[in-house]
Amino acid sequence: MLILGLISAIYLIPTIKKEYFSLEESQIQNVKDNINNKENEISVKEKEPKKFKKSVANRPEEVKTVKEKLPERNAGENVRIAPPILQKRRGRGLSDEKEQELIKKGPQNEKQRAVVNAFKYSWKAYKTFAWGHDELRPLTKSSSEWFGVGLTLIDSLDTMYIMGLHDEFNEAKNWVAKELTFDKNRDVNFFEATIRILGGLLSAYHLSKEHVFLEKATDIGDRLLGAFSSGSAIPYSDVNLKTRIGHAPRWGPDSSVSEVTTVQLEMKDLSKLTGDNKYATAVEKISNHILQLGKKDGLVPMFINARTGQFRSMSTITLGARADSYYEYLFKQWLQSNRKNEVMKNEYLQAVEGMKKHLMRETVPNRYLYFGELLGSRTFSPKMDHLVCFLAGTFALAAHNNIGKDHLDLGKRLGETCYKMYETMPTHLSPEIAYFNQVEGATEDIIVKPADTHNLQRPETVESLMYLYRITGDAKYREWGWKIFEAFEKYTKVENGYSSIDNVKNPSNVGYRNKMESFWTGETLKYLYLLFSDDVELMSIDKWVFNSEAHPLPIWND
Repeated sequence: MLILGLISAIYLIPTIKKEYFSLEESQIQNVKDNINNKENEISVKEKEPKKFKKSVANRPEEVKTVKEKLPERNAGENVRIAPPILQKRRGRGLSDEKEQELIKKGPQNEKQRAVVNAFKYSWKAYKTFAWGHDELRPLTKSSSEWFGVGLTLIDSLDTMYIMGLHDEFNEAKNWVAKELTFDKNRDVNFFEATIRILGGLLSAYHLSKEHVFLEKATDIGDRLLGAFSSGSAIPYSDVNLKTRIGHAPRWGPDSSVSEVTTVQLEMKDLSKLTGDNKYATAVEKISNHILQLGKKDGLVPMFINARTGQFRSMSTITLGARADSYYEYLFKQWLQSNRKNEVMKNEYLQAVEGMKKHLMRETVPNRYLYFGELLGSRTFSPKMDHLVCFLAGTFALAAHNNIGKDHLDLGKRLGETCYKMYETMPTHLSPEIAYFNQVEGATEDIIVKPADTHNLQRPETVESLMYLYRITGDAKYREWGWKIFEAFEKYTKVENGYSSIDNVKNPSNVGYRNKMESFWTGETLKYLYLLFSDDVELMSIDKWVFNSEAHPLPIWND
C-alpha cells in the first residue's frame, strides 16, 4: 500500500511550460561577437559582457566545497527562525487520516487566505469563460485549446483539494467523470501531457481516492505509450491521442532531452497503482539508454534523436529550457523509490559536480551565484532562464535527504539570485531570461534583453522558496514569497482572472498577453499556499514527491 515544459518563440501559442525553440548557430555567433569584438565598447546595461571573470568553475584544481570557496554573502546576519515545528529531521509525514484532517481545515492564516482568494478569482473566470477548455484568455473572455482536454481543470484538481475547496473540486470531478475524453484526433506533446494530465489525474486519485481519476489516468497512459514507436528506446516527442501513433516534432527531427526524461515518476506511479509494469518498463528503457550515452561530467546536450537514440552533437548544454527537468528527475526518481535507486542518486551527484565545474559563476559586483550555459557544448554564456530556479529547491531537498554536503549552500545562494531577478525589476516580477554581468567595475548584476522581459507567472522561484523555508526555517523565504505574490496581484490581475505579461521593466504598461497559463493555478498558487502553511506536515516533503508540474505523488514505502 502507498503511504504515501530559436530560444523560446516569445509569442508561441500555446506557451510550452518547459520548452523553447533554439537557433544555436546564431547564439554561438552572438557570444563570439561579444567576446572577440575588441573595437566596440560594450555597455554592460544593454549587452552581454565581452569577457568573463575567472572563477572557481574554470579553475578545477582550486575547486572546494561551496561553503569553503563561495561563502554565503549573508553568513554573518541573524537568521529569522520559523516556528519549532519546522526544525525537524526527515520523517515519514502524517498518516493519511491526519493529513486529510489537516487539508480539510483549509487556509490557516491571512497569507494563505489571500492565495486561496487569488485561486478562486482565477477559477471563477475560467469557469465563466473557458470551462472544459484548456486555458483562459481573460482579456477577450474566451478560451484557447492546446490538447483539447480541459487542461487548466485537470492541472488544478489537486490544488483545489489541498486548499480545501471541496465544492470546486467536486464540480471539476464531475466534469472529468462525465465529459473528459481522450478519444480525439489530436497530437499532444508526450512530456507535457504526461506531467500535466497524467500527473494531475494521478495526484487527484492519491488525494481523494476517487477511482474515476485512476480510470482516466490509465486511459491517457495507454495512449501516451504510442510515443514509444521510434525504433529506439527514446520516444517521439509527440503522439496522437486517437491513433496512438508517435512522431517527431514538426520543427525538426529531435526531441528535447527533458521531454524524454521527465516522464518516469508518472509512468512508474501508474504501474504501481495498476499492477501493470508496461508503463514503468517503457520509461526504464529510456533511463537505461541515457545512462549509456557519453556526457560532459554528467551534463547532457539539450537535444536527442528519437530514431537513432543519440544526442545531437554540439548542442547547447543548459540547466534551462529543454534540459532542466532531466536533472530534477534524476534526484526525484531516487526520492520516489524511498531513496533506494542508487543509480539515479549517483547520476544526480555526478551532474551537480559537472554543473559546478562548467556552468557555475558569480556575478559582478554582488557575487550572486548562477548557472550559465555552454553554447555548442563549449562556449560559456552568462544566460540563465527563470526555469533554472527550480534547482535551488532541488539542492535544498537533496541536503534534507542527506546527500550532497554543499547542496544546501548552493540552494540558498541560487534561491537568493532567483529572488533578485524579481526584486531588481521595476515591477518586482522576474523576466523569462536573464544575463549576468561578469565585468569588473560594473554596477548592475542582472541584464535583461528586450526579447526576454516577459513573465508567464512561472512557479520555479516560489517552488524553491517553499523548500528552502521548510528545510531551513528561515522566515525570509516567506517574506520573499509574499512580495512576489503581491507583485503578481498588482501587475497580472485583470478584470477576469490573471494574465501573463510582456514587460516586467515597464510598470506603466506591462502588456497583457491575454493568457492565463494552466500552471498558474496548477503550480504557482499551490506552492505559494504551501509556502505560507504554518504546518509543514501539509503535503510533507518527507511523504510526497512533487512532479515537474507540482503534482504530488507518494514516496513509496516498499
